[in-house]
Amino acid sequence: AARIGRWRDDGRGCIAFLVGGADGLDDAVRARADLVLSFGKATWPHMLARAMLAEQLYRAQQILAGHPYHRD
Repeated sequence: AARIGRWRDDGRGCIAFLVGGADGLDDAVRARADLVLSFGKATWPHMLARAMLAEQLYRAQQILAGHPYHRD
């Protein structure tokens, strides 16, 4: 959440998230990235990885908006 908040505050207009295949993304693609994230060593189906990413982005947005974490 903090990194996304910094990007927002710095005026970054666009953030792109790429979901790689079972073997990940090509090294050339990874080399161009500002940041590389991973959901771990497990291989996730694309649709599940997209849902997991959406949930994490939603959670980050909620944190940045000052909403309490639902488990607190």
